[in-house]
Amino acid sequence: MEENKEKNIVNKVIIVTGGSRGIGAAIVKKLAKNNYKIVLNYHQSEKEAYKIKQELESQGKKIEIFKADVSKRNQVQELIKFTLEKYKTIDVLINNAGIAQTQLFTNITNEEWNNMIQVNLNSVFYCTQEALNTMIQNQIGCIINISSIWGSTGASCEVAYSTTKAAINGMTKALAKELALSNIRVNAIAPGMIDTDMNKEYTKEEIEQIKQEIPLQRIGKPEEIAKCVQWLIEDKYTTGQIIGINGGWYI
Repeated sequence: MEENKEKNIVNKVIIVTGGSRGIGAAIVKKLAKNNYKIVLNYHQSEKEAYKIKQELESQGKKIEIFKADVSKRNQVQELIKFTLEKYKTIDVLINNAGIAQTQLFTNITNEEWNNMIQVNLNSVFYCTQEALNTMIQNQIGCIINISSIWGSTGASCEVAYSTTKAAINGMTKALAKELALSNIRVNAIAPGMIDTDMNKEYTKEEIEQIKQEIPLQRIGKPEEIAKCVQWLIEDKYTTGQIIGINGGWYI
């Protein structure tokens, strides 16, 4: 039975939310080059999304792009509808879309708090729930949530962000138990400091100070997260795990 299921998911169909920049872009490129069928979701970074599409298609790789604000249920439904109309199935969902903000907890407004929850946490709820309709019917699937080291340790002046990532970790573990009998695996990756635009607010001096705190003495590369994503897709026995990739910053 398991062998038959595997035959049916050759050339897996994968949705990557927030796939036009940073970690998301690295994931898209890594998976496309391994001949998976990718649907790159973006919201605002249209230029970057089309650039990735052109780059990969020039290499003969299959990729579609779809604009949707995944913090809104109706737009998530359109993303799922587009994918099913194009490929008839969804094998893997990678919940990567997210935002960050640094400020004192006492200065966070209701609007800022709600926006962080909506973009970072509710998007995972919406995308996962909508994709599961197909995965449960097919009795196979893989969900990977991109969390953060701050979801495990908490970060001063990033309380809202840390809260959303901690919630994603809890959702990952609980959902993995609920979906195991449907042969659907759910895991999360919790990166440490990764070289992306999300860290552009740090000065060079601050980055160097952080490096000194990391046992491996460097910040990570988006491609290193992408490698773990590929492994989690191909692995068949790992579920409910929060995998820290942080150079030993948090053990």
